[in-house]
Amino acid sequence: MGEAGGPVWLVEEGIGETRSLLIDAKGEVLAAKLAWPGELQAGQVCQAKLVSKRTGSRRGTAELKSGAQALIDHLPPHLTQGASFRCAITRAPIAERGRYKRAQARWFPEDADPSAAPKIMGEPVRRFESGLYEEVWHSASSGSLTFAGGEILCSVTPAMTLIDIDGDLAPRDLALASIPAIEQALRWFDLGGAIGIDFPTLAAKSDRRAVDEALGTALADWPHERTAMNGFGFVQVVARLEGPSLLHRFDRARTGMCARFALRIAEGTDGAGVTLLTVHPALRSKLKPEWLDELRRRTGRDVRLAVDPDLALETPHAQIITR
Repeated sequence: MGEAGGPVWLVEEGIGETRSLLIDAKGEVLAAKLAWPGELQAGQVCQAKLVSKRTGSRRGTAELKSGAQALIDHLPPHLTQGASFRCAITRAPIAERGRYKRAQARWFPEDADPSAAPKIMGEPVRRFESGLYEEVWHSASSGSLTFAGGEILCSVTPAMTLIDIDGDLAPRDLALASIPAIEQALRWFDLGGAIGIDFPTLAAKSDRRAVDEALGTALADWPHERTAMNGFGFVQVVARLEGPSLLHRFDRARTGMCARFALRIAEGTDGAGVTLLTVHPALRSKLKPEWLDELRRRTGRDVRLAVDPDLALETPHAQIITR
């Protein structure tokens, strides 16, 4: 898949979201990304107006054409308050518990080609192969991945994303066995920023060194910086943060994630008749009329909604019924 059988990004244009999976030559998922319509995205070039800038500073605050504000870096000295300019988004805004992180951007020259700004590109597909996206989605929903002998649990905090390791192996073996799952979580959940990994406490320096080396090998092609493991088993990783991870989305907009997933389930149901989509009651108000109209258009079937309080948010049900 891709050039010389290398990995390739596949893009599925869903209802209410765009899903991207990096697939290797064996058809396995290496990484995932998610975007919602109208969101700012890293690499996007926008028109902006300077709101404030301290004298002598190259940093300031700008208002984008959409009305949203962004923190701007690399401003030319001659720009003054009220001036219009272009900027390239480097990090999309992120909603967190108790606060809203504004977008970050850099000044972008007027004569520069917007296509030079980095963008996620991919090969459009009607639908991913069965099970690929579902496995990533459910793993991100639970914030967990299992491995032989244990499990990693991922959670979002305002300061960092935390990864905890649990299992019944000896501490050194558990730490080493967890590394492939940690690597998978970083890529599948599109993690960035500050990430803390809480390994089992390892008293021997040689054991800590072995885990550090194994982690370094696993993440050799994933741009990041990290600390060595301390005496309590903690490692901090810092990577470029471009926008909300899948974990952030589930943490701050779980019903929105589940509503979009329900539409995907309904769209993938084959047959003639009427689509009966049954969801948890909390999802009814999240299923926008225009989304349901798009579902009708894509499937060529009428849609009926039903609610069932016994269903979990994450387990919608779709079936074809006769008129």
